[in-house]
Amino acid sequence: MLLHSKAARRSAHAVFWLLFLPLFALPLLVIVAASFATAWSGALPTGVTLAHYRDAVHGDFADALLTSAVTALAASALALTAGTWAALAAQRLPRRARRVLDGLFLLPLAVPSVVVGLSLLVAFSQPPLLLNGTPQIVIIAHTVLVTAFAHQSVGAALTRLDPVYEQSAAGLGARPAYVLWRVKLPLLLPSLSAAAGLCFALSMGELSATMMLYPPDWMPLPVQIFATTDRGALFAGAALAVVLMAATLLALLAVSRLRTRAAFR
Repeated sequence: MLLHSKAARRSAHAVFWLLFLPLFALPLLVIVAASFATAWSGALPTGVTLAHYRDAVHGDFADALLTSAVTALAASALALTAGTWAALAAQRLPRRARRVLDGLFLLPLAVPSVVVGLSLLVAFSQPPLLLNGTPQIVIIAHTVLVTAFAHQSVGAALTRLDPVYEQSAAGLGARPAYVLWRVKLPLLLPSLSAAAGLCFALSMGELSATMMLYPPDWMPLPVQIFATTDRGALFAGAALAVVLMAATLLALLAVSRLRTRAAFR
């Protein structure tokens, strides 16, 4: 829309495809091709098989996918609850206190995620909160890492929200709790669903902190992919990576569909 001439638009499209294909599309296509390969000694795979995908939906691999989904769902729910509550509470704070609160939520993003994992490992390795070696510490780590995105998304939506709806409801005698549940949160539903989808996708792909914390009976799929490729099974790892991408994409499409339905109600 900002380019008025056909030549400028064509140049922009050409630059986009020149950057998109080698940087984004080509690596994904290589992973997909490798997931079907039995060997790869030239420019293209020398054999095709579905065995990697058959293995990916059975046994430990299927358990790892379920573990990732459960972890991501729990972390997304906790992050959305904490981030939304903090964003709503920040509206009542002075500007300086609001900046401090925003900084606290963004702090886990300012350090490597492996540092977050190490800090949780140290914090929860002694009573009274002995969580080391449990699935709960993995869920907590994912929650810490993705809450900032939920907080920022909801906070940005609150700044764009017209206060006239809340004021009108309050002027008609509605209590603050009623205004929150029946007026403000429904208006924030698109942002809440977008934040939930983003948190879920980020949790599904988290590896660094998880590597330090996961117990043997709670291995998410990214850790399984790392372990599989580390053993030299690159094609099996590629199939697991495709399964991970597909599961995350399906979850995001489901969230998008729910947002669309909510928008037309």
